Amino acid sequence: MQALPIAAAGMLDAQARFDASARRTAARPLDNLAEETFERIQARTDFAANAAVARTADEMAGTLLDVLV
Repeated sequence: MQALPIAAAGMLDAQARFDASARRTAARPLDNLAEETFERIQARTDFAANAAVARTADEMAGTLLDVLV
């Protein structure tokens, strides 16, 4: 099942983008504040979407195991 590792990689990428944006904002609070806020919102949304994929993949694997047992 490829969905779970792909979703995990997507969550790690979203977290890294969020952290980088937060560091840039902390270093220079007034430079590109709107762009950095947008980046953090997008990273949060991407993380949530990948988490939903991981949850769904886990539920599907559980259902498959229930059917097989």
